[in-house]
Amino acid sequence: MKLHELRDNEGATRKKKRVARGPGSGKGKTAGRGIKGQKSRSGVAIAGYEGGQMPLYMRLPKRGFNKPNRKAFAVVNLGLIQKFIDLGKLDAKSAITEDALLASGLVRRKLDGVRVLAKGEITAKVTIEVTGASAAAVDAVAKAGGSLTVKAPAAAA
Repeated sequence: MKLHELRDNEGATRKKKRVARGPGSGKGKTAGRGIKGQKSRSGVAIAGYEGGQMPLYMRLPKRGFNKPNRKAFAVVNLGLIQKFIDLGKLDAKSAITEDALLASGLVRRKLDGVRVLAKGEITAKVTIEVTGASAAAVDAVAKAGGSLTVKAPAAAA
């Protein structure tokens, strides 16, 4: 067998249908699109249209609700605080406030405050003052010999 003798199996490939190539092709003139109307034109997509019947997406009920005045907190894990202390970006001896977290680069922006979660381990004895914290995070910091105080968020002016 030589390279020029290679062939695909019989019936494995089919020729591409060439539309709008004369009446002999069986798909000439209007190319199988019928006469006139929106669907005979190019660049038309009628997604979700069900021929005047009420579309499915409109028949189904609305679900859920987005609270317009919800609070968005910047989330920090205890493991990351410990990592930043080890790298020397945070000072464990002084109180770790939201401003200190912002200055160290651990938090990009305060949003409505900073919330501490208990993912990871903390070994340093630290004093943390933030807007919010999970109960597990408060316990973990207390177990390490530190304290985590939750202050009320600043009221919107």
